[in-house]
Amino acid sequence: MPGFLDVPVAGAYHLVHWLVSLTAPVAGPFAAVLAIVGFTVAVRLALHPFARAAVRGERARTALLPEIRKLQEKHRGNREKLAAEMTKLQQESGTSMFVGCLPMVAQLPFFWVMYHLFSTAVIAGIPNTLLTAALFGVPLGAHGPAAAPVVVVVAGALAVVAWFSVRWQDRQRDLTAPGARLLRLLPYGTVLVTLFVPLAASLYVLTTTTWTVAERALLRRRADSPVG
Repeated sequence: MPGFLDVPVAGAYHLVHWLVSLTAPVAGPFAAVLAIVGFTVAVRLALHPFARAAVRGERARTALLPEIRKLQEKHRGNREKLAAEMTKLQQESGTSMFVGCLPMVAQLPFFWVMYHLFSTAVIAGIPNTLLTAALFGVPLGAHGPAAAPVVVVVAGALAVVAWFSVRWQDRQRDLTAPGARLLRLLPYGTVLVTLFVPLAASLYVLTTTTWTVAERALLRRRADSPVG
């Protein structure tokens, strides 16, 4: 594990361990899973301002779709000119095509911390007791196929969440734009993640992607609701 991760992983270890101890009297063998969910929810609450900014950016881009289509039609054979005009349009409108990625990018460090939390035998100089936690007999540190059949259930749940995410995003994006069809497949990439990360990290991904779909739907509904 890279040295710069020692401090955040150690801090996350003590936090998750505390959550396990806190919930164990009620959750029993599911205390570690509940702690992972609680940790993920805490991360997403901290990153909520980024989600609000992403929704505002999506609304702004939706409003620009007519102008974007005009530029695509006008500069269909000139990619460089189209890129320049698109950049100019974004600058004039104060929007960015990348603001929607903020929540995902901001939580990548937390995902990597969770990954190392359940794949490192010694943390802060002490044995990692979280590696003894399990879900239905499958260790939370087990990877991919070794975590079957639980990981299959998690992967199936992620596929369902991805489907809802694609349906929601289709309402906001221009499906005629270059690469739009390919972008529709990106949410399903979370299913592939389960093949390479510990079961605990897969549970983190399932929790955070579910949160994303619900959070954006709620924020969008509030934004579309008439004031008063």
